[in-house]
Amino acid sequence: MHLPSKLFEGLEQGDLKRLIIPELHIDEFKSKMGTDEDIIVVSFKVKEKQPANALMVFMETGYEFILDGDVSSGVMDDGDYIVFAEIERNREAPKLIMRLIDDILNLTDQDITESQFQYRKNAKLYDLTEENIANIVPLEPKIYKQKFKDSDNEITAMQEAARVPINKTAPINSWTEHLRVAAGLK
Repeated sequence: MHLPSKLFEGLEQGDLKRLIIPELHIDEFKSKMGTDEDIIVVSFKVKEKQPANALMVFMETGYEFILDGDVSSGVMDDGDYIVFAEIERNREAPKLIMRLIDDILNLTDQDITESQFQYRKNAKLYDLTEENIANIVPLEPKIYKQKFKDSDNEITAMQEAARVPINKTAPINSWTEHLRVAAGLK
């Protein structure tokens, strides 16, 4: 697929038409900049490497609230790339995420009503609205820690009490290798 040379000069309306999947993922991946309770990781799937890199540069250079951006080091099984953006976890995050999404949708000529988001590894999709993000995503580090750290410790405690063997090392297979590549660990 031939992309306009504008990708090298800066993105313009419609340059990424049909290249970004209208499904945002929030906190599915670990933060590289800090702890997960302090940083929200937003990720997008992009159909090709060059547009993925262009989107990452667009986000990193165009928004002061983007702490870091990255592109998956390898292609996913479906041929897509993942673009990551890290944002400080705070009460302003839903508004900032929606501002970013509005601009990205301008690049794709898509409507916000076509977009959804998934939180963590939950398969449920939510309509992409500022209100839904604010209601579903923990916006304070303390709340994030309470919601997820305590539940992780609780599960471990139950496993130990039940004398269930605990193995925190992922097996090495094609699926886990795929995840390691997506997380930029390889």
